[in-house]
Amino acid sequence: MTSIDTNAALVIIDVQQGFDESEWGTTGNLDCEKNVDALAAAWVATGRPIVVVRHDSTKAGSSLHPGQPGNALKPSVAALPASLLVAKNVNSAFIGEPDLHLWLGGERIHQLVICGIQTNMCVETTARMGGNLGYDVIVPLDATRTFGLASLSGTGPSATADEVMRMTALNLEAGGFATVTSTAELLPLV
Repeated sequence: MTSIDTNAALVIIDVQQGFDESEWGTTGNLDCEKNVDALAAAWVATGRPIVVVRHDSTKAGSSLHPGQPGNALKPSVAALPASLLVAKNVNSAFIGEPDLHLWLGGERIHQLVICGIQTNMCVETTARMGGNLGYDVIVPLDATRTFGLASLSGTGPSATADEVMRMTALNLEAGGFATVTSTAELLPLV
């Protein structure tokens, strides 16, 4: 990664109030939102497009269900001059409304910088699909966060949030889906 396109889209995924609820478990990378805000400020300052993605859970009891306070975007993200707001109820921002891939094509955007919550779920899935669709995908890992995982049965494997983030970084880079970097390495290129 040597440069950021003048029309590279910053895709901010699911930075919502509900992810502060205890139901999600132990989170890692408490600097995530600060780094998302730093990236967003750089995108606003340079006039690059920002895509905000919101997860609208279909599970009535979820803090991310529409109508629940947790569905709301965090204030700093809600205040952004977003070029596009995508609502989804699955892991990929490419499967939502309006159609992200169609919009990116219409804007002739080929480079995506993807950040937000959860690293291993919606960020990773969107980055994988973006890579498969031919986009140049960049993930500043420290502008993402996730939660520890345990098997549903409770008897299988488990991993801390940091371990999950490390595996996502490996999956994305080793799989050729995305370039994984940091906010500090990315900002001077914007």
